[in-house]
Amino acid sequence: MKRIGVLISGGGTNLQALIDKQGSVIKSGEIVCVCSNRSDAYGLERAKKAGIPTRVIRKNADCGGDDAEFNHRICAYMKEMDVDVIVLAGFLAILGGELLTEYADRIINIHPSLIPSFCGDGFYGLKVHEAALSYGVKVTGATAHLVNEITDGGRILLQKAVYIEDGDTPELLQKRVMEQAEWIILPEAVEMVCKQI
Repeated sequence: MKRIGVLISGGGTNLQALIDKQGSVIKSGEIVCVCSNRSDAYGLERAKKAGIPTRVIRKNADCGGDDAEFNHRICAYMKEMDVDVIVLAGFLAILGGELLTEYADRIINIHPSLIPSFCGDGFYGLKVHEAALSYGVKVTGATAHLVNEITDGGRILLQKAVYIEDGDTPELLQKRVMEQAEWIILPEAVEMVCKQI
């Protein structure tokens, strides 16, 4: 079994999808730790309820705002927990340096659009769905991809389309993309990577 570390920043709905799919979709790995860059992230509660160890590493409060130190501390925690695969489940910080080197081709992210649309620097959370609606696209979705030094630029693992409906708001669209795409393909992508290692 490969050991999975999950990085979160908020509510942890994608983390919950991973926890719920352990043993059914995710058969080649298990979540061994959750790390958040925010101490108030509800995802930490989800992890604790599931009996998963957690740690908070904040870039400003703990690392003096230093990117390299932030990445180093996350990397050190992943190694301490003997992690094989890292999953970004709504992690709102850009990774780099040592972490990307140590875990090359082993960091998975879920992005709430069909890359290459509405991705890259500045496209996260509701901003992605606002952009899709203002552009007038009829189909959006989610993409599970590997992480490299380019924001949302790593190799695509899986994509799933979601149709935009009349009367959609960014909030409604966000919820539907999560339910119909993110929560389905993220566990599948995690299983793919765990099996390949």
